[in-house]
Amino acid sequence: MRNLKPIYIVLGGSVITLLITLLILIITHSFQEIPIPFILGIPIVVGLTTFLTFYFFIKLFITDKLKILYRSIRTGKFSPQTTNKYSLQDDVIEQAEIETKEWTKKQLETISKLEEQEVFRREFLGNLAHELKTPVFSIQGYILTLLEGGLEDESVNRLFLDRASKATERMTAMLNDLDQIIAMEVNAIKLDLVKFDVVELVEDLFEDAKVRSTNKNITLQFAKEFNPIWVRADKIKISQVISNLLNNSISYGNKNGTTNVRFYLMDNIVTIEVSDNGPGITEEHLPRLFERFYRVEKSRNRNQGGSGLGLSIAKHIIELHGQTINVRSTVGIGSTFTFSLNKAKR
Repeated sequence: MRNLKPIYIVLGGSVITLLITLLILIITHSFQEIPIPFILGIPIVVGLTTFLTFYFFIKLFITDKLKILYRSIRTGKFSPQTTNKYSLQDDVIEQAEIETKEWTKKQLETISKLEEQEVFRREFLGNLAHELKTPVFSIQGYILTLLEGGLEDESVNRLFLDRASKATERMTAMLNDLDQIIAMEVNAIKLDLVKFDVVELVEDLFEDAKVRSTNKNITLQFAKEFNPIWVRADKIKISQVISNLLNNSISYGNKNGTTNVRFYLMDNIVTIEVSDNGPGITEEHLPRLFERFYRVEKSRNRNQGGSGLGLSIAKHIIELHGQTINVRSTVGIGSTFTFSLNKAKR
């Protein structure tokens, strides 16, 4: 009965009513003679009346109830075709059950996404407040010291003003990075796609990072000798991505370590790989590594001087190029960041 269409239920009920009426008339005929036309006609009239009555009442009930239901769960506006879509020839209840389950599933997915976004929002605001609090408190302390007499002390005033200036620069860099991320998210930044040699670009960035790498005795090198590799991308932004990856390998790598850069060519794609032999990152941190302000080791990383937005910016830049950036890491062995670019056409 559960899988029967409503039309069959109404029709079946009408036939049963017809047969019962016919049976009653036949039994009555055995006691009191009834004209044959009445014995045949009355059951047909009763059955037909039953069918039409239940047909129109059930149809009216289902149509009205489904209108209310679908007004609640539909996102689109009703049309005459939608309103008249369901009839007793269809398995209305089953169809309504299917569409209601689909609607429920979509709502649960939406709720889940909103909950994730709310958690991310709270973490982001908390991290942002923490990141800004450190330089603000530093500036406040330096200014207060100067106002309380340090301004007249030549051995203190210039030193504290210099420290306050550096704290201000850190705040400015952080806000600029945030502004850049927001601009990329709303597609307000247009890429300046040009053809350039990515091997030569990495060589230049090695030179830029030489002072920092020398301080920790970290060697920046190619995994092997590479011929020029031409790509089509935004050179300034790609240099920002590679520079960030190199600086991270220096900041969080082991002393006397090595950072290798490799290139892989496949069809029209060039894959760039930056790997180090540093302490590595535990697997639980990898999925969130590209989130804003996310820190693997919060107590240590805040002293490195970065804004905490470098990897997030790198991810946005690569995605603007229609590519992806990934990381794999093993504790005690090192980390490898990989991203791809379009190979320049000859």
